[in-house]
Amino acid sequence: MAQANTRLLKLWPHNTLCQCYQQSSWPALLSYHRNSHRHLSTVSNKPIQLYNQKSYPSISVFPKKFYSGINLSTRADLLEAKRVIIKLGSAVITREDECGLSLGRLACIIEQVAELQNQGKEMMMVTSGAIAFGKQKLQQEIIMSMSMRQTLTSADKNKQGLFIAPRACAAVGQSGLMSLYEAMFMQYGVKAAQVLITKPDIDDPESCKNLCGTLNELCRLKIIPILNTNDAVAPPPAPDKDLKGVISLKDNDSLSARLAREVRADLMVLMTDVNGIYTGPPGQIGSRLLHTYSPDDRTKVTFGAKSRVGLGGMESKVKAAEWALDNGVATVICNGNQDYAIRDIFAAKKIGTFFTKTESSAPVEVQAINAREGSRALQALTGEQRAIIINKLADLLLTRQTDILKANQIDVDKAYTDGVDDVLISRLVLNEKKLKTLHTGLKQIAKTCDSIVGRVTRRTQVAEGLELCQVTAPIGVLMVIFESRPDALPQVAALAISSANGLLLKGGKEASNSNKLLHELVEEALEPFVPKETVALVSRKEDIEDLLQMTNYIDLVIPRGSSDMIAKIQAASKGIPVLGHSEGVCHVYIDKEANHDMALKIVRDSKCDYPSACNAVETVLINKHLLKSTFFETLLDMLKSEGVKIYAGPRMSSVLKFGPPPAVSLHKEYGGLELTMEIVENTTEAVNHINKYSSSHTDVIITDNEHYASEFLKGVDSACVFHNASTRFADGYRFGLGAEVGISTTRIHARGPVGVEGLLTSKWLLQGHGQAAADFADGQEQFIHKSLPLDYSDKVSDSSDDDNSTEGQQ
Repeated sequence: MAQANTRLLKLWPHNTLCQCYQQSSWPALLSYHRNSHRHLSTVSNKPIQLYNQKSYPSISVFPKKFYSGINLSTRADLLEAKRVIIKLGSAVITREDECGLSLGRLACIIEQVAELQNQGKEMMMVTSGAIAFGKQKLQQEIIMSMSMRQTLTSADKNKQGLFIAPRACAAVGQSGLMSLYEAMFMQYGVKAAQVLITKPDIDDPESCKNLCGTLNELCRLKIIPILNTNDAVAPPPAPDKDLKGVISLKDNDSLSARLAREVRADLMVLMTDVNGIYTGPPGQIGSRLLHTYSPDDRTKVTFGAKSRVGLGGMESKVKAAEWALDNGVATVICNGNQDYAIRDIFAAKKIGTFFTKTESSAPVEVQAINAREGSRALQALTGEQRAIIINKLADLLLTRQTDILKANQIDVDKAYTDGVDDVLISRLVLNEKKLKTLHTGLKQIAKTCDSIVGRVTRRTQVAEGLELCQVTAPIGVLMVIFESRPDALPQVAALAISSANGLLLKGGKEASNSNKLLHELVEEALEPFVPKETVALVSRKEDIEDLLQMTNYIDLVIPRGSSDMIAKIQAASKGIPVLGHSEGVCHVYIDKEANHDMALKIVRDSKCDYPSACNAVETVLINKHLLKSTFFETLLDMLKSEGVKIYAGPRMSSVLKFGPPPAVSLHKEYGGLELTMEIVENTTEAVNHINKYSSSHTDVIITDNEHYASEFLKGVDSACVFHNASTRFADGYRFGLGAEVGISTTRIHARGPVGVEGLLTSKWLLQGHGQAAADFADGQEQFIHKSLPLDYSDKVSDSSDDDNSTEGQQ
């Protein structure tokens, strides 16, 4: 710093400093962002000339391949963007008659840009509109200068006589457009500056250097640069001559992309008059909006004509976005006519099309459609064929055990590194015992496949020669969301296959490696019989919100995880039923006539066998007569020896002067070696307490008195109510269901551990001989409505028995 040729310059408009040495000993250029502390480094080691502060204060120019280091790979990352370029297309800010600006739309956009600027972001705008603004002013001047006869003659809407050269319109409109921007931004306390550029300003290194320096200085001064091509002197667009990875300037889309790289923007937003990138022309049957676009999606897109005004079409925008992405700038193409689109983009909402290099997967709409088709393909199989799929999956869990445990260990190690809660880690861990239990459970499910789909549940003779049957049928497409439980994936997949349901799975990111490998095993088991897309793994968390709106594709949502996660899913689902439980606040009531040894055993198992499970006990209720017995002290000693921390309910706290610390709430799911203990008068009070504070999951009474047990079993309003048994029996495997897709505390459709039966609905099959409803209205036919006996060994014929049966089952 003491050397004369060493200067301290402001490198980037964030109050950061960089030491600039003489060219003969040029080191790597280094700077840290003020807020995000991102690391900036040059790709080239060539010296960079910096002007001194006397001639161009605070100006610096970076090498062309100089990246910010921010990885905006998901929509949730966009909030971290610091420097943002907003490009307003002609179709966004001009009126339908192409003569003048859409002031209301423009005002909404400026409001959002000003908000972001005032939040500390560095906003730049590339705007069209000068030609339209000037055209409006010049047409008014021409009309005013016409004679009455000329004015009336032009009233037939023939505008040939009013044609004005676009360059003249631009010359007239530029000053007015900028005055409008200044006035609008001033309402929010934001200053704006006009920067007119032409193609040589970007292509010439010296001019480009000066341009970037100007833009950097404006950002440092918290002034929004408003950039536009100088259409008054700009030549017509040149042929496409992209060379050496540099996009040629043909329109404002390519201009925005070039500027984004030169000024190292984090995000570029291209605003147009369509919602984003479609697989075909918008409105065409089968055309689908791509919410996320990666370079390998280009083959899925068909480009149509360009917009009604402006130079660039959608293909130009995609090319500019791809080029910007290759140069480290994330891009969103969105509809500028949509209210508050920019605000929603920074709120991580699915607005427009987000360009990312993250590995592309099938869009969730396609995954849901494929799952529906897969469900129909499963229905066409015989029960024996579905059993073969499940048995193969069960065997793969053991033959690929080494690979599974290796992938799981990666997840577990990362969870510890990331500081994941111990409760979640305990659910995340897989081991040989768990895999063997999974194997046994899947084998149980496979044995029931032949009697699941198409089973007759009701037969009625409606009239002579008219017989009605009600048979079991799959629900359709299930979406199961689970946290930290990779063992849930093969369980749920087997249940869905058995019941011929399509399935969408979304696991927690903490189990991503385990889930990916287990899903590959599911695909391997499926593929010989049905498409592997029948069971799909949803990769992005942000897709869940979209899936919860897809009432046409998804029939039932089943969340498995924390109470917070389940509550969020239930609140976000729009029209799709949610089957799940909000919490696992389970109770054990120890009656005064309980067997003490049995009570100790049940409480220990209910709490300590798997403390993080939803069927672990969280509250122990003690009959008041046991409070002064030796059993009470033995119970406390046993829990203490197991490392269980006890919290006292209000009544116990008032009785025990030196008892456990008070419980924060009587409705508390600890998920670990903790529980609440409270005193009750009798069985009736225990029932009332449970119905008030439990989550209607699983509750237990321990007593030798059959009368008290009967009162408890009838009075407690929970999905599972047990007498003299551990709460841990509330499990699909232990119930003999093979596995469970979840435990439901709702009161509609299914309740408690949900196995295959909970994934079924029904359909009605009517066999007639030409009867018509009118025959019964005029008395020719008479209703009988006679119930017929069920033969549970009979079911609707499988597809292998009748070539035409597939159509009937679908």
